[in-house]
Amino acid sequence: MKRWVIGARVKTLPAAIAPVLVGTAYASQITWLNAALAMIVSLSLQIGVNFSNDYSDGIKGVDANRVGPTRLVASGLANAKSVKAAAIVSFLVAAVAGLILAMGVSYWLIAVGALAIWAAWGYTGGKKPYGYFGFGELSVFIFFGLVATIGSYFVQTQEINWQIFILAIPVGSHSCAILAINNLRDLPQDALAGKRTMAVKIGEKNTRRFFVLLLVIAQFFAAGASAISLLAFFTLLCLPLTYLISKQVLAGAVGKELIALLSHTAKLQLLMAVLLTTALVI
Repeated sequence: MKRWVIGARVKTLPAAIAPVLVGTAYASQITWLNAALAMIVSLSLQIGVNFSNDYSDGIKGVDANRVGPTRLVASGLANAKSVKAAAIVSFLVAAVAGLILAMGVSYWLIAVGALAIWAAWGYTGGKKPYGYFGFGELSVFIFFGLVATIGSYFVQTQEINWQIFILAIPVGSHSCAILAINNLRDLPQDALAGKRTMAVKIGEKNTRRFFVLLLVIAQFFAAGASAISLLAFFTLLCLPLTYLISKQVLAGAVGKELIALLSHTAKLQLLMAVLLTTALVI
């Protein structure tokens, strides 16, 4: 069981929890079954993409010399077939939960869910994975930022407005930052393996700047959400952690230092989401 917990990459799960918290909290009335189903969909997709990434990179040899967390296929902790099966099961759980949601809310959610599963698999899977061409950050911002946050709000209210878009931006920016720092850590190995992530394309220095810009955008829009709820100003409590992470990344943190900073970035995302959620609920 421990190896599957490792493969699920629990430290990345705040990226799945944050959008559901924020999107649900902004609804005036909450249907808790829909909230639970939205959380299951989001968590299952995140775990599914983690297993899918492990499988696809593992069979392509990209993870052979990776500095980051243990990968199941590359390390030999699990064979490729079983890791692929774990990804499929995760996507099936997301699909079933999403189907139940669609039956109670709108059948358009089936199309959105299918697209999300395709994006999760296509990140590193298939003949032309878009993550190998520098589009991973964009996909993460769209699906774990905009779609997940707005979707969590929609399943409660059956409506979309400009406010929920504003609330989705800090969530998506942090999710994007998590992937950016992950790719910064893996940049040398990815370049050698021919994996053309955004970090490989724009270089180390620009990736560090891009990462910090994402944290600044998240902080700016979270504080700007005070136009929606005055208590959103409390997200400024995240500033010290935002500053410390940014300072270390700009100072040239590498290797295992970036692993710790990735974990801190995930915690920063969750902290900001909890503060935003509290502000919206109150």
